[in-house]
Amino acid sequence: MEQFATEEQQVEAIKRFWKEHGTAIIVGAALGLGGLFGWRQYSDMQTESKEAASVAYQKAVENFSEQGNSAGLEAFIEENKDTGYASIASLLAAKKAVEDGDLDAAASHLNQVITFADNAQMKELASVRLARVQIEMNQLDAALSTLGTVANEAFSAQVSELKGDIYKQQDKFDEARLAYSSALEENANNPLLQMKLDNLAVEAAQ
Repeated sequence: MEQFATEEQQVEAIKRFWKEHGTAIIVGAALGLGGLFGWRQYSDMQTESKEAASVAYQKAVENFSEQGNSAGLEAFIEENKDTGYASIASLLAAKKAVEDGDLDAAASHLNQVITFADNAQMKELASVRLARVQIEMNQLDAALSTLGTVANEAFSAQVSELKGDIYKQQDKFDEARLAYSSALEENANNPLLQMKLDNLAVEAAQ
């Protein structure tokens, strides 16, 4: 009888537990399963979205290569700003804009990479290229500011050379000499850099 009473008490305890906590457990389980389903659905959507962006990117680049017209590339960028493909496409569009002499458009594309790219190295590559464009546009202070955002040592020789170009245009020949010398330390086999450094003395004397 004692054993029966104990089992009965256990049953009653289980009933009380479910009465008090059953709803929360069921809701929690439902939310957990719903969250799992939602995550899987989200992941599937993300995968599909990336695949679609990849296909669209390939088509845009093929059309760009065949026709040399960046209109399709620019349309792709506008529609896919939140993807890595848009950043790559923006670099291509910026290069084409520079070739066409449209420096404003080139700067716009490069700024888009800097703003939206997830990859830090791609951002810094775009910053170096933007500084070149800004120098061409005679926006020298803006170019120096842009170069100041580049911290990756892989770009340090390019950054120093560009700073030298800027300082030379500003008639700051001592700063230009230091910048070119710094660039040469990392890129000693660059004859153009050596020429820029050698020409500084002549330009400073004029």
